[in-house]
Amino acid sequence: MRYFIHLGYDGSKYSGWQRQPKSRTIQEVIEKSLFRIFKKDVPVFGCGRTDTGVHASQYALHINLDAAPQFDLKFRMNKSLPDDIAIFEIIEAKEKQHARYDATLRSYDYFIHWKKDPALFRYSLFYEYSTLDFDLMRKAVAIILNTKDFRPLCKQPDLYKNTLCKIKDCKLFVNEELGRLRFSITSNRFLRGMIRYCVYFLLEVGSGQMTLEDFEQIMNQENTLVKKRPVQPNGLFLSQVEYPFLELKDSHHLIKILKIGLE
Repeated sequence: MRYFIHLGYDGSKYSGWQRQPKSRTIQEVIEKSLFRIFKKDVPVFGCGRTDTGVHASQYALHINLDAAPQFDLKFRMNKSLPDDIAIFEIIEAKEKQHARYDATLRSYDYFIHWKKDPALFRYSLFYEYSTLDFDLMRKAVAIILNTKDFRPLCKQPDLYKNTLCKIKDCKLFVNEELGRLRFSITSNRFLRGMIRYCVYFLLEVGSGQMTLEDFEQIMNQENTLVKKRPVQPNGLFLSQVEYPFLELKDSHHLIKILKIGLE
């Protein structure tokens, strides 16, 4: 029997989602929890990768079991898992439904603040170096929205057969009174490092380190990049995963609080 598991996690103390040798990952911790519960290996198949330090307010995985559990699996997993991983719901699925390959859209949010706040440092990038031109940043967001080939914003483009992405939505929310902003993007797929590179260039344009015209040339692959570096991972959340056959319930998670004033 196949089950989808809807969960969320604080990625601060993990080396990303996927199992790695000599590194603690979300996948490893969940599989160890399932081993303790079922006394045997239960592989998990996630909806995608998140990098070291990246969070997920909505994540989906699936598992295969020989029979339906005769106990409350959600309760047992939450008791077994550390406090920074939470199971929201467990849903029986059809045999061929796949957490990764059947996901049609994924949404990410990146948070930035420029008024120092100790409550935000794990979940938002503290940007203190200069003022930002938000109008220019919104114009840069429009360029991202209209881009099809994201090769310039991929850490390892040669790993992919193609670097095409269908961006459904891309927005910038700013609250100058709070000293905070949120970058939100939804697409059918994302490339490695893509969102953190997006934010890097938005800050380059907004701070005047790069012109809007230069950014557009980079995105159109008319200009060779001299340098690029992804912003820190702590401000990034995988915030929604969408399936044609499943609606994951909205849960009471941290991102709701972070979005206040930025919607």
